[in-house]
Amino acid sequence: MSNNQATESLTNANTNGDKSRINQALYRSIWRWHFYAGIFCIPFVILLAITGAIYLFKPYYENWQESQYHGLSVTQEALLPNQQIAAALAEIPEGKLLNYRLPQAADEAVMISVQADQVWQVFVNPYNGEIVGKQASNDKLMNIVKTIHGELLLGNLGSILVELAACWAIVLIITGLYLWWPRSSRGVAGVLYPRMRQGNRVFWRDLHAVTGIWISSLALFLLITGLPWALVWGSALKEVRSFELKPAQQDWTQSRQQEHQHWRAQASDVFDLTPAVLAKAQALQLAPPVELSVANAHHHTWKASSQTPNRPLRADVWIRHDGNIEKQSGFAEKQLLDRAIGVGIAAHEGYLFGWFNLLLGVFTCAGLILISVSGFILWRKRKPDAVLGAPPARPTNAGVVIIGITLTLGILLPVMGISLAALLLLEFFVLRRFNGLGQWLGLQVNGGETSVD
Repeated sequence: MSNNQATESLTNANTNGDKSRINQALYRSIWRWHFYAGIFCIPFVILLAITGAIYLFKPYYENWQESQYHGLSVTQEALLPNQQIAAALAEIPEGKLLNYRLPQAADEAVMISVQADQVWQVFVNPYNGEIVGKQASNDKLMNIVKTIHGELLLGNLGSILVELAACWAIVLIITGLYLWWPRSSRGVAGVLYPRMRQGNRVFWRDLHAVTGIWISSLALFLLITGLPWALVWGSALKEVRSFELKPAQQDWTQSRQQEHQHWRAQASDVFDLTPAVLAKAQALQLAPPVELSVANAHHHTWKASSQTPNRPLRADVWIRHDGNIEKQSGFAEKQLLDRAIGVGIAAHEGYLFGWFNLLLGVFTCAGLILISVSGFILWRKRKPDAVLGAPPARPTNAGVVIIGITLTLGILLPVMGISLAALLLLEFFVLRRFNGLGQWLGLQVNGGETSVD
């Protein structure tokens, strides 16, 4: 071999060695972020998965719950709609009309929502005006589940915590996919299905990774489509949209507080729901449930709104007191962004394409719980005594890559970006200055290797 060939061979070996070390350093850094994100996210992911799975069954549960107000005796002509509303308002002191829900059958009670100290749903027998039931909206099981899912029953603080957990869960999934990606041709065992005969630790590692790959795209979809509801991300989107030439009125809110404010603004103590308006709203055959609310009390205009959870089927129609249509708007008239978000929300809630959508939602929630539990068990099995068990820090030459990924995610997910900046400052100025704490957290730079298998 000539000197030139030997030099070239040595250079190639050094280059390959440098690339290998950089790849190992990048892998280790991503593994560390995956670990820390998991430690933070696991309790939130389990809670969100459980409440999300329950909420998927909202229409079925509420239909069953309201079945007690069905099967009424049809003994006479129905009362005028104004009389039905008056009966509901008389039941709730200082109440204002929020909306009148069209019954879907002649023997079904009319549900009238009344805004007072809170929103009340009053069920009225349309034939004699008798109150057959009432319930505070805040006390409904599915509304409680929704509030836990979105705010942890902590208001805006809880909403920010949920958003923070969702953003870090996105990081968790992306880093998990990188760690899972096969780097050798050892077959699909441990990649697409768990290995069952290689020990307890390998089984839990495979169960964690394999479950993650099967549900990763579905979980990312749920997390991303939930962002428009998030307090910070959703509010930022709303501010950006305010610069549009024709800013649209979005039909979702970022918090229960905003939802309540919307209801209070919509409630009216002046109403005149004529039989012509009611008959026209019924004749439109909008996707149920359909709610009538006062659009303009002065001009006696009502708004018929489909509130079907399958949002692409929603439509709004403005009806004058004489039954003539003033205007109407359907899903197709919405801006492209609103349509995309509407489709995403419908799929997120499990209503876009029937029972299979619901099944996918339950499957994803169950997978998220399994990932979280298996990740916790895996951590406990790997964790050395007297330390947190994070992968040890190493000197790295992959800083540019890590910084680029971090900045990108920080811009796209501002809550995560802010939290990450705070963590880095805390680590640099506080945690690393206490050797015992730094070692427990795994922050002390270590050149040694620790197996990830």
